[in-house]
Amino acid sequence: MRPARPTPARPPLNGLTLLALIALAVGIVIAWRAGRIAGRREARAPAAARAPGVPAPAASAAVPPPGGAAAAPGGPDDPPAGDRSYPDEHASLDAERSRIALALEAENARLRAEVADLAGRCAHLRELAEDRRALLASVADARAETARYRALVVEAENNAPSNLLDGPGSPDDLKLVVGIGPMLERMLHQLHVTTYRQIAHWSERDIDEFDAKLPEFPGRIRRDQWVVQARALHRSKYGETP
Repeated sequence: MRPARPTPARPPLNGLTLLALIALAVGIVIAWRAGRIAGRREARAPAAARAPGVPAPAASAAVPPPGGAAAAPGGPDDPPAGDRSYPDEHASLDAERSRIALALEAENARLRAEVADLAGRCAHLRELAEDRRALLASVADARAETARYRALVVEAENNAPSNLLDGPGSPDDLKLVVGIGPMLERMLHQLHVTTYRQIAHWSERDIDEFDAKLPEFPGRIRRDQWVVQARALHRSKYGETP
């Protein structure tokens, strides 16, 4: 004996299968009604059209309805007497079609709303990504600038001359000039500027040259008036006009 074949699992019904079954049921009902109407028309054919001596067909020749009730006299398109299910069935089918159409419209509206919401979220995410890229670029530039200043400070500290307190030819405290901090002082030392006298003797050409050598502090020399301050500090410290 052959082993019994396993029964394949039936796939779940989806929306299209349900609509197809409903359309098939509607077609069966319409065909059945058309058969009934055709049978009634044949039963009600005029007696003059029949051949002489041929008896009228019996009422039982007509296709009886499923319930077994005989066809009642009436128009070809009228439902039989006592059977009022014909309009009711059409009304129920129309109601079912309307319900399905409304459900499909509601589903389409819901899907369109979800698509619009997803499109808005995607646009917002793109904006956030652009902002993130801009912030990362700014952070990278800031880190590079910080690293450059750190390198300048380290180099200035390594190359700074020793400070001899009030010794002959010792460098002045340039930090007393407003606008010159520890970092600028070390940078000036690297440029061999260590005294008030040197700054006090700067001409306009010298100011332009040193301003170009200090690109991190453009315009600081003229804006803070280093030359005027250096002359006053030299006069205060050494008692003479440079």
